[in-house]
Amino acid sequence: MTTSSNNLAAEIVTAMDRNRINRVDLCLDDAKKLINDYQTGKIMAGVDPEKLWRAKKIVESTIHPDTGEAVFLPFRMSCFVPTNLVIVAGMLMPNPSMKSMIFWQWANQSINVAFNYSNANKTIKMDYKETFFAYVSAVTTSCGLAVGLTQLVPRLRFVKPATRNLLSRLVPFAAVASAGTVNVYLMRLKEIRSGIDVYDEDGNVLGKSKAAGASAVKQVAISRILNNSPVLTIPPLVLSQLEKTSFLRRNPRLLLPMNFGLITLSAFTTLPLAIAVFPQRAEIDTKKLEPQFQNLRKKN
Repeated sequence: MTTSSNNLAAEIVTAMDRNRINRVDLCLDDAKKLINDYQTGKIMAGVDPEKLWRAKKIVESTIHPDTGEAVFLPFRMSCFVPTNLVIVAGMLMPNPSMKSMIFWQWANQSINVAFNYSNANKTIKMDYKETFFAYVSAVTTSCGLAVGLTQLVPRLRFVKPATRNLLSRLVPFAAVASAGTVNVYLMRLKEIRSGIDVYDEDGNVLGKSKAAGASAVKQVAISRILNNSPVLTIPPLVLSQLEKTSFLRRNPRLLLPMNFGLITLSAFTTLPLAIAVFPQRAEIDTKKLEPQFQNLRKKN
């Protein structure tokens, strides 16, 4: 089943609804029962469409599609934006010290690993040793690039000072995007090596496909870069221009709240669209799969 980008974006916004963070567990069991009864035909007539839709949104924003269990609260999509607002604000602080830079890169990768692990494909088991290795690799990549690029950019004498200043503001994005890609590939390497479940149009499992696994991991890696792009590039680029205005020169104390406001606006307006580039359940052409899948119908 395919989903349009507009509908998917709306679903992502629903999943990230902060109003569900504290109240969703209170009615989760009732929502699951209502959806299950509707799907099994126990209740067909007289169902309030609004109540059914509300139950569907609660289940989809809370339950992992592979395990059928609730995702640990801090790492649900409903917590993604508020959690990352603090992290991004820390990474984009002007003129950070080396210790501050390393701390926020470490904090960001720690949160990323937690979200990746909690929401990853659960048809492929990953032990703690593999998770720890992926975590250490991502933190090392992120902190190493952040420190290295921070020291490199000021030495670019052939670049104009204004350009160097702009490049220095984009160091967090370069570090996060690179480390995020490393994180995804190491965290989900088993999906490439062992394959992931392939379903037919009716939701029946047809077997595991390494090609589908590689495609899924590639899409996740690209989506991670797209997710970080707006929040880590728009605020520093806009702020670099606003800093030139006489108003902010007279009121430098407004830089910090304005920076946080730009980060918040970017997160809530562009993040759902970035996530919606790739659907949670994607179709793949059978020609791209292994021989045993060639003569089958569309895959979900």
